[in-house]
Amino acid sequence: MMRIILYTGKGGVGKTSISAATAIQSAKKGFKTLVMSTDPAHSLGDSFGITLSSEPTQMMENLWAQEINTTYEMEKGWGKIQKYITLLFTSRSINDITTEELTMFPGMEDLMSLLKILEYYKEKQFDVIIIDCAPTGETLAMLSFPDMLRWWMEKLFPLKRKALKVIRPVAQPLLGIPLPTDDIMEELENVLEQLDEMRQILSNRDITSVRIVVNPEKMVVKEAQRSFTYLNLYDYSVDAIIVNRVIPDSIADPYFQVWKDIQRKYKTMIQDSFTPLPIYDAPLFEQELVGVNMLERMGETIFAEDDNPISIKFNLRTQQIEKDGDRYTFSVYIPFANKHELSLHQKGDELIIRAGAVKRNITLPRTLAPLAIIGAKFENDVLKIQFGGSNL
Repeated sequence: MMRIILYTGKGGVGKTSISAATAIQSAKKGFKTLVMSTDPAHSLGDSFGITLSSEPTQMMENLWAQEINTTYEMEKGWGKIQKYITLLFTSRSINDITTEELTMFPGMEDLMSLLKILEYYKEKQFDVIIIDCAPTGETLAMLSFPDMLRWWMEKLFPLKRKALKVIRPVAQPLLGIPLPTDDIMEELENVLEQLDEMRQILSNRDITSVRIVVNPEKMVVKEAQRSFTYLNLYDYSVDAIIVNRVIPDSIADPYFQVWKDIQRKYKTMIQDSFTPLPIYDAPLFEQELVGVNMLERMGETIFAEDDNPISIKFNLRTQQIEKDGDRYTFSVYIPFANKHELSLHQKGDELIIRAGAVKRNITLPRTLAPLAIIGAKFENDVLKIQFGGSNL
């Protein structure tokens, strides 16, 4: 079965280097591997030290790399619908250089990326696809895009193909705008069908995993906590955390001691936030991570004790929200905990759970942050917390 791994995290944490490093380790294990960038601000080619194109480029045995060109993919896979939307604008006397820009509505880059991943999945040309995602917010937008686009398109094109055939000759002159033709509706239905397929693939825990890259810094960890919560709510599987640019213990220069103390503090915070997920460390190297040799070294360091870097590292949903009337139940998986040692504390959008000497820090989604805890129970390793009323 094909493996798909998405690396995400705050901008600048080193997602690209870790994506490339993982891909090299995968290729060395004999898996035909594609590493691709869906970030509009591509840096994958810079990481390898070469110029990449919109088609896969072979880097070494079993390894290909690609930077998705959304304009190129748009013309290939969305042409008729784009022309129709352009026609809508020009029919209302909007006919200047902005017209084509308007048809590239927010999220089109996400759409093109998803359709390209689906294409490779169906072709079975690769054993492993590793995706260097855009920063966290854009990644969440991409993963939610299939649901969002279906809603958007059903509002824009609410009529079915058969109905349009009947009413088009009468309605078009009255409305003064062109109605979508049969081939446009066919292309739209095809795109929506593909997105439904992609949603199933992305949420299949036996195929797809998300890995969050963090640096041991306060703002980075807070964003990672929040993205971890939302990924769980979308039911996407997060199977590992990669802590990047950790200052090695072997560095004894006094200049780095303060930074080492700061990193030690936030590494504890990372442990508290993401247990029981496996956490891997990537050190701060003594030189720039550019080129296959340095990326290979990075991958060997991260996965030094891991025989298979692309295997599923964790496969349980750790958080879930269910709504019942005006109340919500927030379920948190806490294995091996003793319920008599559990305690809860809510501070703003942060939920602190203690189980003896172990602490979990969870950033609540916006829906729950203003609500108060009104009850909790612990059964079968799951803590179920009820929210209702106001926390203000």
